[in-house]
Amino acid sequence: MATTVLAVTASAAPAPPSLGAARFSPVAGPAVTLRTQCWIAAKMKLHKALRRHGSQVQRKLEIQGVGKIPDCFKVASLTGRITRRNVQLADATGELARSKVFPALFALYYSGFLPQNVAIFGYSRKTLADEDLRSMIEANLTCRVDHHENCEEKLNEFLKRTYYVDAGHDNKDGMAKLNSKMAQIEGICAANRIFYLAVPQEALLDVALPLSDSAQTKHGWNRIIIEKPFGFTSLSSQRVTQSLLSRFEEKQIYRIDHLLGKDLIENLTVLRFSNLVFEPLWSRKYIRNVQVVFSEETSAETQGRYFGNYGIIRDIVHSHILQTIALFAMEPPVSLDGEDIRDEKVKVLRSIRKVDIEDVVLGQLKDASGDVDRYTKSMTPTYFAAAMYIDNARWDGVPFLIKTGMGLMENRAEIRIQFHHVPGNIYRERFGHDIDLDTNELVLRDLPEEAILLKVNNKVPGLGLQLDASELNLLYRDRYDVEVPDSYEHLLLDVLDGDSHLFMRSDELAAAWSVLAPILHEIDQKSVAPELYDAGDKGPINAYYLAAKHGVRWDDGC
Repeated sequence: MATTVLAVTASAAPAPPSLGAARFSPVAGPAVTLRTQCWIAAKMKLHKALRRHGSQVQRKLEIQGVGKIPDCFKVASLTGRITRRNVQLADATGELARSKVFPALFALYYSGFLPQNVAIFGYSRKTLADEDLRSMIEANLTCRVDHHENCEEKLNEFLKRTYYVDAGHDNKDGMAKLNSKMAQIEGICAANRIFYLAVPQEALLDVALPLSDSAQTKHGWNRIIIEKPFGFTSLSSQRVTQSLLSRFEEKQIYRIDHLLGKDLIENLTVLRFSNLVFEPLWSRKYIRNVQVVFSEETSAETQGRYFGNYGIIRDIVHSHILQTIALFAMEPPVSLDGEDIRDEKVKVLRSIRKVDIEDVVLGQLKDASGDVDRYTKSMTPTYFAAAMYIDNARWDGVPFLIKTGMGLMENRAEIRIQFHHVPGNIYRERFGHDIDLDTNELVLRDLPEEAILLKVNNKVPGLGLQLDASELNLLYRDRYDVEVPDSYEHLLLDVLDGDSHLFMRSDELAAAWSVLAPILHEIDQKSVAPELYDAGDKGPINAYYLAAKHGVRWDDGC
């Protein structure tokens, strides 16, 4: 079977580093080389600062006033072979690479976040020429809609820096060929390399181990990007982690979840730690419950992704949902350094109470073909809802309700914070018997449109005293007239910068498994049957009973 690996490499005069990023089936990624270590650090910090503060100024490759530093930067994308024949994967020209990774790399290149002389390599078993790969990816490469300056010129430059390496039938030989090609492009410059390993866990080591032996640069840093899901069981995940750490350092490993590259996640710490109006409220004293909702309408890949093996628990809950909760609930970190943030996240994950199977609702999307028999053969859920509690001083007793599913009525991603009722509210009778109507809410929303909403109680203009629950809203499309970068752009740039705070460290990975492994064991042991639901529906009705059990009312959405 063929797999895809994307690699990026770059070189620079005195002793530059090289970056690599690949997004194909197996395990290699881009490598990049910049000018000098000091130049790289300064440039990455500048890029990060500009991005964080919303600057739309196009970056240049020279630092003004310091003199021109010669470029020696190349990028490559790779594809590796999976030796296990039971693994079905796309080839080096897979949909993920064509539709997400290459466009993200080009967007960064166009905006000045990559050196001009970058090189990108595609690596797989297929027999292709450089021009074949370039033709495949060109249709998906677009320039920013807010400027389009020199678009065609930049596009042609980028394609010329894209190459292809035939992996052959053995990853050891294939990685040696990749290393040789990258070294040829890097020339005499020192180089840093990033390897994107978009492969299933069962094939990961088949690619990663030959990569560690044959494709790492000895004259710069190497980073590897690993795609979720991160294992099938706690034990298998632990074994993979041990093998990886025997060949790579922890700081080299970036476990990527594209959903964590959304502005909603990035804004969590900004909203909380830079606004005095919110920071004091972030505890059990004021917050009644927290809801984390992620739903998707699409169900085209449901059969392959969920009715197969992994399911939504391993694919969405294990990383995206638990990482969202950890970022939301963590204590203030010492600094914005990635390791300081990850130290606080892992404390939250380790504090999550063991989830009772009675506080879990499973669902499975009905087969559109009407083949009822298939449900007796697969118990893999496409919907998951649960009530979780964090046993620490800040969050003791606050239910965290999570709900995620595929094939539902709308695309939705939000965090909804419901606050306690006002003690002795003298306006209570104005809301009638439904006291939830006077509950203040803060909603952080990514889908269906980016927004921050604050629900407050307000008097309706006019005679008399009629109250209304109104929303103070910040709609991003109204406030910010800018194109929102794709989440892959955010995360790939973070890898280039060495910013690890949105990537799971090995101890975080283990802590997340400690939360979900008992649930998965209960499901397997008791053969808990998922509740069937129709495509375009709100999902299992039992999710509403679960919320009511913990004193929570879901929003009317899915």
